[in-house]
Amino acid sequence: MKRITVIAAAALALWTAAGVQARPLDAIQKDGTLRLATEGYYAPFAYFDGKQLTGFEVELAQMLAGKIGVKYEWKTISFDALLTGLQQDRWDLVISSHGITPEREKAVTFGQPHYCSGAIIMALDPTIRSTKDLAGRTVSVQTGSTYMQYLEKNVTGIKRLVNFPTNEAARNALLSKRADAWVTERFIAKEMQQKNPNAQLQQGEMVLLERIAAAVAKDNKSLADAWNKALRQAMADGSYAKLSQKYFHEDIRCPE
Repeated sequence: MKRITVIAAAALALWTAAGVQARPLDAIQKDGTLRLATEGYYAPFAYFDGKQLTGFEVELAQMLAGKIGVKYEWKTISFDALLTGLQQDRWDLVISSHGITPEREKAVTFGQPHYCSGAIIMALDPTIRSTKDLAGRTVSVQTGSTYMQYLEKNVTGIKRLVNFPTNEAARNALLSKRADAWVTERFIAKEMQQKNPNAQLQQGEMVLLERIAAAVAKDNKSLADAWNKALRQAMADGSYAKLSQKYFHEDIRCPE
């Protein structure tokens, strides 16, 4: 789902080629703590409730760390720095709603998808529903997102594509009528509608579908395997479904 630029992808590839060593599972187990990183400003997946970091991905990562048998510590940082920091061994695992893309797979190793989602069109005008309705319009989107890349490459006729550092800022551009439409992740849109019922945000069509996964350093197979095993256990024992229902009132795992 989310953001990465061509420059960032190239930087990640260079770090991988340089042979920066990530901590394998046995080193993490010996230390006893899994170092986790996320953006922290992407409700309902990762956000601050006061000073407490919480959200679906936060609780899921903490649950899986327990199944792996280690404690955890969090680092929150801007989205664009997450994967680069992973390659610098500043943390062991990133979970921040990253969509799996070929460019990212060249630089990091993804775990199994922990949910599926995609981009959706939001507008105040109910006639703006599909990508063809974006012709001649100003569209807001989060900087560096896969949605932004998709619109740039695949949707013609957009009058102006305006990017913002956060989804909230992109949404506010729509609400203040500086943009005609806002393209964002569907669960983010759902959350915004629930929190702003008087805004009269209209939900349009899905723009693209994505598989979302956590990432570890390139070829850190031992950690990826342990993470995947813990995720499968959570999906089998009902703890994943319970957490998903808590945040979304539905099971958001990818269809088999």
